[in-house]
Amino acid sequence: MPRPYPKEFRDDVVRVALNRDEKTTIAQIAKEFGVHEGTIAKWLRQAEIDAGNKPGNTTDESAELRELWRRTRLLEQENEVLRRAAAYLSQANLPERLYPLVRELAADGIPVAVSCRVLKLSRQPYYRWLATPVPESDIVEAYRANALFDAHCDDPEFGYRYLADEAESAGHPMAVRTAWRLCSTNSWFSAFRKGRGKNGKKPGAPVHHDLCAVVDKDGRTRHEFTADGVNRLWLTGISEHHTDEGKLYLCSIKDVYSSRIVGYSISSRMKARLAVDALEMAVVRRGGDVGGCVTHSDRGSQFRSKKFTRALERHGIVGSMGRVGAAGDNAAMESFFALLQKNVLDRRRWTKRDQLRIAVVTWIERTYHRRRRQARLGRLTPVEYEAIIESPAVAA
Repeated sequence: MPRPYPKEFRDDVVRVALNRDEKTTIAQIAKEFGVHEGTIAKWLRQAEIDAGNKPGNTTDESAELRELWRRTRLLEQENEVLRRAAAYLSQANLPERLYPLVRELAADGIPVAVSCRVLKLSRQPYYRWLATPVPESDIVEAYRANALFDAHCDDPEFGYRYLADEAESAGHPMAVRTAWRLCSTNSWFSAFRKGRGKNGKKPGAPVHHDLCAVVDKDGRTRHEFTADGVNRLWLTGISEHHTDEGKLYLCSIKDVYSSRIVGYSISSRMKARLAVDALEMAVVRRGGDVGGCVTHSDRGSQFRSKKFTRALERHGIVGSMGRVGAAGDNAAMESFFALLQKNVLDRRRWTKRDQLRIAVVTWIERTYHRRRRQARLGRLTPVEYEAIIESPAVAA
């Protein structure tokens, strides 16, 4: 079964098709974006349904139906869990969980002997529990917490270690770890605790080694961005662009072998999800077989986030990261952003984000991939280079 196109890519193709001029045909757009003409016609038909111009289930309604089916299935599973849990509890020997039920039944007039006989419980342990329903350990912890609270009220600047010493002098010794747990649970923090650092004051530590760095004979470090095949080395980065509605952020992923943009994501917010969506699009458009590929980036917080690193691990991709404030460590990606700035962003003033988004996507898929020839590729476009160079290798 073929992999579905990413949602962001489908939406961009529909935008370009709906905003095309009279001379541009659907067949031409399909050829420029590498999508079958019938597929674009299906996407446009669904867009007409979503707009209310044609009858049928809209995308939201289809998503709602899928969600209802999912929730129905989930409710069936939860009911099965509850049914088996009730059967398990009825057979398990858990008297301490049933003692409160016996007490409630006794308050309603049902004798304890009857309740214990039905529930198969002994009356003596029940009466012992009724005399001391609170465990001794809970009582000890309550006294310790009270001693820590008194010490915190007397000296709010003390941390949990000093509070543990004060509680010990009051007759309630405890481990330092126990004092930390009680203070953290009840939010008893020192008035002079270290504040949270502000963003941008100190760069974060790299989560990956720099796999593109090479040390020459003179001992200087330089970067080599070369690959002997597709899906061997990817470069990624984020650029921001201004419109009258606000900023628009673009995260793109470039295959060094053919200089093709294999994945991208555009959003009005620069969050970790932006980098993850671009990576997911690249994996889908490359067929999913990207294990062992090296993805090199700068040291931005989006690429150091847990979401992005987990996405790399999920697809078997190896991460690589340059230094702080060194644009040359990702020069090949920065050159693409400079080219985009010159050919699209600086050509006019952009009033709306959607206008700029359509212009960026159209330039990437139509001009950069299929019209702009590169000297490094033997005066071929990225699409031509992959079709001419890679196909014989795959056939062999």
